Amino acid sequence: MQRVRTGSKQLIREINQAIVLNVVREQGLASRSQIAVATGLSPATVSGIAGQLIANGLLRERATGKSAGGRRPVLLQLNASAGYAVGVKVTESAVIAVLTDLDATIIARQRLTLDRHDVDDVLDAVEEVSSRLILDAADRPVYGVGVGLAGIVDSHNGVVHHAPYGDWREVPLARLLEDRLDLPVIIDNDANTLTATEQWFGAGRSVSNLLVVCLGHGVGLGMVLDGQLFRGANGGAGEFGHVQVEPSGSTCACGASGCLESVISDPAISSEVSRRIGRRVTIDEAADLARSGERAALDVFLEAARILGVATANLVNILNPDVIVLSGEGTQAGDIIQEEFETSLRLHCFGSLGDNLRVVIKPWSDEAWARGAASLLLGELFEAPTARPKNSRRPALVARSM
Repeated sequence: MQRVRTGSKQLIREINQAIVLNVVREQGLASRSQIAVATGLSPATVSGIAGQLIANGLLRERATGKSAGGRRPVLLQLNASAGYAVGVKVTESAVIAVLTDLDATIIARQRLTLDRHDVDDVLDAVEEVSSRLILDAADRPVYGVGVGLAGIVDSHNGVVHHAPYGDWREVPLARLLEDRLDLPVIIDNDANTLTATEQWFGAGRSVSNLLVVCLGHGVGLGMVLDGQLFRGANGGAGEFGHVQVEPSGSTCACGASGCLESVISDPAISSEVSRRIGRRVTIDEAADLARSGERAALDVFLEAARILGVATANLVNILNPDVIVLSGEGTQAGDIIQEEFETSLRLHCFGSLGDNLRVVIKPWSDEAWARGAASLLLGELFEAPTARPKNSRRPALVARSM
């Protein structure tokens, strides 16, 4: 739990509001005295902040709790419908967007096909789907927009260093979208957006160290270390797909040989199954063949699961996470790979590091990426604002109504 830090009165007020709001979010229901104990804030400070958050509509009072004697305490609960966030995922073929409440529950959806990937075309598409969803919010406040995309993304400064959409280099995407939408915009690598969902609303909600391995067209990795989303020096952390696993293996799209992605990604698996059975199949067809008992197809998936297990064990041996989540489109074959993956993973973990490790394979939907982007925005809302870049717009506890 974050504690009170010194600074300007405004900063301290924002930090304390975020701390109180986050305690209520984590506990579901909490009394003012419980919040004071959990945060180290004085009862008077907690009461004042709770009053502000109730007045702003972010908290509401619920039925009273149990008491050992005297007055029964009034419990506070997050008012999830008090406002919304927009989440957007940019893919090679479409822009997918959702409107969520403060619990990341999807309220509305938008999808727009992308025929071109020039920066202006993507900006136009993101602006269009976001604007539609903001209208859906009616008179409720919209706290901002989160955007996830593939590539190397500097979330701290809102810049896309590189994205696989053509000539995307050093694009100040967050600022460009903020100018169009007049709302705070946070951008990040898509693996980090899925990780934000798990950190704030999913399997990592009560742990400090979480790894999210994203399987699909590529292979990505999101990391929460000591309670903080880890991005590296300039947003490039987590390129798990380009860890070398077969030095003499096939050439990866990045130009190197034997990358993990060239063995276990959906295109790699469908290509290898096609080669072994002598006809071209999609990844879905390959999975159906494996489920039906087609030995050649099943062997490819099991080999991929074993290799993924070894590679993930290396992460466990370095980072010692509490939980590992497999997510992304590739988890649609989770029923095929789970047992082999977990066996390989635990076999290659050092000592007892794998004993208490929890492994979760998430059911997949196309909207998960966009929900993750909204979760990224909500995470900024709930987190104490102690390290915001100068002149950047970040979602504030009191948002502007649209």
